[in-house]
Amino acid sequence: MKKTILITGASSGFGRETAKLFHSKGWNVIATMRSPEKETELSTLSDILISRLDVTDKLTIQSAVAAGIAKFGQIDVLVNNAGYGAMGALEAATEQEVRQQFEVNLFGLIEVTKAVLPAMRQEKSGIIINVSSVGGRVTFPFSSLYHATKFAVEGLSESLSQEVAPLGIKVLIVEPGPFRTD
Repeated sequence: MKKTILITGASSGFGRETAKLFHSKGWNVIATMRSPEKETELSTLSDILISRLDVTDKLTIQSAVAAGIAKFGQIDVLVNNAGYGAMGALEAATEQEVRQQFEVNLFGLIEVTKAVLPAMRQEKSGIIINVSSVGGRVTFPFSSLYHATKFAVEGLSESLSQEVAPLGIKVLIVEPGPFRTD
């Protein structure tokens, strides 16, 4: 049986490249993004489901997970890739900018994980890959909000790994450094 992977933030960058890689290896791919109507490359490939998913919108999360399971039967791997980096002096950040950085990079990751975990628990297997950053281990000036979210992803991932290991589910962290993507 073909394995299935769900990837958040698959419209560009690491998410898009991950979708193409897993597709080339023969996997079913659930490529999620905020604006699937703009997708022109991935939508031409077989065994790829393009689905709307905004990590700040629980309804789109639930809908994308349900659509993926309905089409492919299960989700074997989740890649929590969606995110962005707010840059600038902390004192200049508005409350909305602070909250949005955490909504996308941390709370969205949590909600997508919570939506996929019941299916993985039922299968007694699965892998959750949380894309953090080297910025979750070391800091640089004018990136306080980004670093705060990525440090949180690190702690969440380490603790969650211990929680779900008895269920046959693994949690991994990817910590990319600076990399030129679109």
